[in-house]
Amino acid sequence: MATSSATSTQTCQDDVEKRPSRCRWDAGNNEAQQSGEELDLQQRIGCELGPKMAETSARDSAEEGGRNVGICGDGGAREAPAAGGSGSIPPPTNPLVTPLLTDMYQVTMAYAYWKAGKQNDRAVFDLLHRKNPFGGEYTVFAGLEECVRFAANFRFTDADIEYLRTVMPPVCEDGFFSFLKAVDCSEVDIHAIAEGSVCFPRVPLLRVEGPLLVVQLLETTFLTLVNYASLVATNAARFRKVAGHDKLLLEFGLRRAQGPDGGISGSKYCYLGGFDATSNLEAGQRFGIPVRGTHSHAFVSSYMSFDEIIDRKLQRSDGSSTCEDFVLLTMQCLKRMQGAPSLQHWFGETNHSELAAFTSYALAFPTAFQALVDTYDVLKSGVPNFCAVALALHELGFKAVGIRLDSGDLSYFSVESRKFFRAVEKEFGAQGFGNMVITASNDINEDTLDALNKQGHEIDAYGIGTQLITCYKQPALGCVYKLVEINGQPRIKLSEDVTKVTIPCKKQCYRLYGKEGYALVDLMVGDDESPPRAGERILCRHPFSESRRAFVVPSRVEPLYKCYWSGSSGAPREPLPSLEELREHCRRELEAQRSDHVRAFNPTPYKVSVSAKLYDFIHFLWLNEAPVGELH
Repeated sequence: MATSSATSTQTCQDDVEKRPSRCRWDAGNNEAQQSGEELDLQQRIGCELGPKMAETSARDSAEEGGRNVGICGDGGAREAPAAGGSGSIPPPTNPLVTPLLTDMYQVTMAYAYWKAGKQNDRAVFDLLHRKNPFGGEYTVFAGLEECVRFAANFRFTDADIEYLRTVMPPVCEDGFFSFLKAVDCSEVDIHAIAEGSVCFPRVPLLRVEGPLLVVQLLETTFLTLVNYASLVATNAARFRKVAGHDKLLLEFGLRRAQGPDGGISGSKYCYLGGFDATSNLEAGQRFGIPVRGTHSHAFVSSYMSFDEIIDRKLQRSDGSSTCEDFVLLTMQCLKRMQGAPSLQHWFGETNHSELAAFTSYALAFPTAFQALVDTYDVLKSGVPNFCAVALALHELGFKAVGIRLDSGDLSYFSVESRKFFRAVEKEFGAQGFGNMVITASNDINEDTLDALNKQGHEIDAYGIGTQLITCYKQPALGCVYKLVEINGQPRIKLSEDVTKVTIPCKKQCYRLYGKEGYALVDLMVGDDESPPRAGERILCRHPFSESRRAFVVPSRVEPLYKCYWSGSSGAPREPLPSLEELREHCRRELEAQRSDHVRAFNPTPYKVSVSAKLYDFIHFLWLNEAPVGELH
């Protein structure tokens, strides 16, 4: 059912300025530090969690402007937003995020609002999701910073206005386009849950308040900035939960992402959700995310023989001497391994072109040698060839990183590879050889990780691409943007599907924690209600089910909403945290949830409730707005 008006609203500016500041209720009222093992693993794989991310807001406008021209093509550079309102907040990361990144019906509604004199009615919209993704019971909220950047720099350019003139019906008056050219977000307030927080259905992620026309124009862009960001951050957090905190997670999704923006933003929000590094250089440069990569099968198969290696010299790690023929040293190490009694049952003849490729790569990267070992045969060729090169490096004072497995039985191959490493360490006294890093890739998903955990394995790190970046299990989160108040009057959207019924009015939301420190329930209250207090007995009610209710005595109460954009009002607003801070906040948030709420399979539903007063008002308004049928 479409939203309807309980009372006729005055549209003149004087009445708007005298609007009530709160909903009218009377009518309806009857740090854990990383373990030493994890840090050691990061150092071994060369995946330290540094350098510290540069603040995304530190990019100077000249650099942003240069990127804008390059991406938009000729004529694509946009006018700088007018001063007054944006402060030091830079524009959105993607220069394609402009006021025109919206649906046509937003602008047609804007014209209708303007034509009716409703453009300055004070409206409140909630941006929320109705269902958690991937069959889980939580969502990681992401995309807030980009929404604030968009609002801070929201202005139509002359080129935008001229384009709108060509697509809007010819009956549109010139005055509307003049009005639109002056529209900005200086009278808009954005309150939101902190980015990186664990969130639940029906609780608004953002509350957007301001003149009806402009906050309506923000709808589609805000949704596109939040939907994918929150979906992929949640996906990353779920992968982290199943893999465990002692494993390194590497995001390899760029080549499979839905276009460049999916690749860039996907890398950012996977890092927020708990991944340790990315293969994406642009994301690494733009956001300060650690970047990692080795080589592909093409590199291995491009070599035919040792004759292709021209420069064979390699200086010792301490610079004391030079090995004149590293290729010969590698071949000697392979022969010694083949002749060792303890290793003879492991392998026979290996592929020499693969050995040539590994040797060449080690000459290029002696301090970071990591090899993809499944081009020909993992256990008969790839692992022995890698160990021959690694042993040669060891004799020159270097320490190889490890191997990557990209096909086959990852559990079995990892276990056998570890055994081989340890046998070589014991046979040749090569200290540290047994704990070289084993990385696995090959279209890994949550089920794969769970199966590997159950089977047992020796994998230290995972490279995950398609299943992560595309959110293969669920393609969209389904956030919505709904009007809940206009000129102080609460509004409700009704539906035959109760999950689509909105919770009216401008609201506050609080997270109530139990005596064990875990979150118990999220409680929504009307904006004019007193906040809940720790230690007091609070009746929490399901928004739409009369029998589902419970008393809660919280040990701690956390207000969820903070102001992140206050226009030109001068009201204080929260700073935008760095990506590192968002990542740490996400980690703490997940730890504050009961394990049965965040487990990957068959999680316990988390409770989202409303106060008794808000429950009564919802149902009063529902009965008041729903038409009464007649039987004949």
